[in-house]
Amino acid sequence: GERMCDVAARCGANVVRVDADWGTPLDPQRILDAHPAPAVIAVVHAETSTGVRNDLAELGSAKGDALLLADCVTSLGGIDVRLDDWGVDIAYSGTQKCLGVPPGLAPVSVSARAMERFRCRPQSWYFDMGMIADYVAARGARAYHHTAPISMIYALHAGLGVVLDEGLEAAHRRHQHCGDLLQAGLEARGLTLVPPAEARLPQLTSVRVPESLLPRGMGEADVRRMLLDRYGIEIGGGLGPWAGQCWRIGSMGHTARRRNVTLVLAALDEVLG
Repeated sequence: GERMCDVAARCGANVVRVDADWGTPLDPQRILDAHPAPAVIAVVHAETSTGVRNDLAELGSAKGDALLLADCVTSLGGIDVRLDDWGVDIAYSGTQKCLGVPPGLAPVSVSARAMERFRCRPQSWYFDMGMIADYVAARGARAYHHTAPISMIYALHAGLGVVLDEGLEAAHRRHQHCGDLLQAGLEARGLTLVPPAEARLPQLTSVRVPESLLPRGMGEADVRRMLLDRYGIEIGGGLGPWAGQCWRIGSMGHTARRRNVTLVLAALDEVLG
């Protein structure tokens, strides 16, 4: 969310922030009440920094003339994402999270009403969605816009084939199952899950690490380094106000497997004693 505000401000937007405490979801009504006639309502669906899921459906049903923009980088492929049903006009994601594809592409979805506004007021050549749409559609005379990263598109095609072979709902269930196992195991070991249960992501687990659990003379970063050096397991540290206090553990894409959860918990048992 912080980065989204930064990007909008750099583009010259009059940004009206709606903040929530770290680890808690945004209140949709507070967002709707923050401005009488916003041009765009922007929200992160799945916060990688906190492990929180934000509600999009309520915003979409009450957005009025505003465009609803959603960051779905961590949600796509891991949890339910229903852009049309929820009234999301613009969504972007990444290939490297729950889709399990190498990084480098940003899948984008644009509604018809959003596309009309882009065509009327293009402010960027590189991100002119009208030009990009003409280039991708390849209708009539060739419209050159950029050189496509073909190898990465092939990788995405292959990765999506894997997801579809499993079935999207089955992939969601797998992420949920692994998240539930991991979170239950962490709680059983004395770590505290930060987000409330109703807004907790299965694919990104945020936990508070009590100092009493750490080996004598070691900080949480030392434990994470030991996990990486001994077991090849990399756990993310806390960001912002959570730095030095929390861990962020991802179970996304191909890594969302029961055996990986078992390995992480067993490694923590050995390191924490």
